[in-house]
Amino acid sequence: MRTGVTSGECSAGCCAPVTVAPDRRSLLVRRVRLLVAATITYNVVEAAVALTAGTEASSGALVGFGLDSIVEVASAVAVAWQFSGRDPEARERRALRLIALSFFALAAYVTAESVRTFFTAAAPESSVTGVVLAAVSLVVMPALSAAQRRTGRELGSASAVADSRQTLLCTYLSAVLLAGLLLNALWGWWWADPLVALAIAFVAVREGRTAWRGEHCC
Repeated sequence: MRTGVTSGECSAGCCAPVTVAPDRRSLLVRRVRLLVAATITYNVVEAAVALTAGTEASSGALVGFGLDSIVEVASAVAVAWQFSGRDPEARERRALRLIALSFFALAAYVTAESVRTFFTAAAPESSVTGVVLAAVSLVVMPALSAAQRRTGRELGSASAVADSRQTLLCTYLSAVLLAGLLLNALWGWWWADPLVALAIAFVAVREGRTAWRGEHCC
């Protein structure tokens, strides 16, 4: 019979407690920290590029994408804070709430900007930088998300799984953003940009509600 440390249940009882041997647990916690550091580093760069390019092109979708990157940094920082203590499970609920609030803040801002763009009909310019950034994120983010999800599930950490969903969200948003930017650049469909921004806001609200309720199953 294996002995080990039992992690706390995922919030809302979505899965059974996970028993992890002490040595394996230490390895997984170190892995979470490394993945969080990688996520923060990439998203800081992504946010800087997206916000700069979005401001120059007056693209609400690009600005929203950059803000989502900042939210992902906040999410990763919340997980880093959780696992910096001796008892990560005790901090998990607060980490999930911080992640949820960051989603809601993103959704509110992006929705307001999208509505403003529709009413003013301010056509955004095309952005080659944005297209390249979205394409690169389509490659990088799925790999990071998969690694986070596997580690979080094995460790039994709902917040680590929530953070992996945050990273996976960036993958979906990268695809939607890329489509919107290409439609605007190739055919001048300016309205595709605020539509993409609204899609970002909608998904952010959904993910925020999930995180707030603690429904990220391990």
